[in-house]
Amino acid sequence: MIRGTVFDIQRFSVHDGPGIRSTVFLKGCSLRCFWCHNPEGIRPQPEIQFEPDKCIGCGECVLVCPQGAQLLDGDQRVFVRDRCDACGQCVETCYAGALSLVGRAMAVEDVLAEVMQDRPFYDSSGGGVTLSGGEPVLQTEFARALLARLQAGDVHTAIETAGYYPWERLETLLPHIDLVMMDLKQMDSARHRAATGAPNERILQTARRLAQTAIPVIFRVPVIPTVNDTPGAIRAIAAFVGELSALRGAALPLELLPFHRLAESKYTSLGREYAARSLPASVEHFAELQTVVQEYGF
Repeated sequence: MIRGTVFDIQRFSVHDGPGIRSTVFLKGCSLRCFWCHNPEGIRPQPEIQFEPDKCIGCGECVLVCPQGAQLLDGDQRVFVRDRCDACGQCVETCYAGALSLVGRAMAVEDVLAEVMQDRPFYDSSGGGVTLSGGEPVLQTEFARALLARLQAGDVHTAIETAGYYPWERLETLLPHIDLVMMDLKQMDSARHRAATGAPNERILQTARRLAQTAIPVIFRVPVIPTVNDTPGAIRAIAAFVGELSALRGAALPLELLPFHRLAESKYTSLGREYAARSLPASVEHFAELQTVVQEYGF
């Protein structure tokens, strides 16, 4: 039985492809973008989220934790993450919902049973199922099996990807994908590495190879202050997608995605620093960058 590590299944999604969709979020990512909106999807292993504001100090989690990771130090509630093995026993006893387990092993059949409940909405809206993350392509075997079963059931399939992996991983999925939505973040490799922890050459090569297939592709740019929120950076990406359109012999879409700070509470609950906390978010500036993209015919 093929299993994958899933950290969320979002139903009635309208931002992850056409129509009404279910988005299956798979754990694990090959990039470390400092602004990541889904930080709970970065690490491949299950992990515990702790929201101190919800904790009522009952101490039940302290009693059941076999690793001694949950502590009460006087009036202070302490979570020692280095001791935690994400067994989930503390989550099961947390009456207040302050603890949650992010990431669970699911069989393909388990995911299908959940997402196919919304089949009528897919059919009526032209929607379907999207695999996101994290980076769904990293769980190649599970993703391929799930996408194949969905497509065999005449359900539209899509993935959201960053493109940083060997091409062969994505290539094995393509026969079962109806739409690829791929991020492009920065054309300068050194700046890309500084922002994401990895250079961009492999990503650009993935984009080039995708452009030479017949599969529908939407290229997307998360506009991040200090990373790519200048006309010059956006022009470079737009020019690259123009080259990809020439490779395909047809225009490929390019979309800009605005930056937001809604993920800050997730970082806190995972015990991580939110490095994007001080970044500005300007609606007016974003509109200016959209004009730049329009200059290139997108």
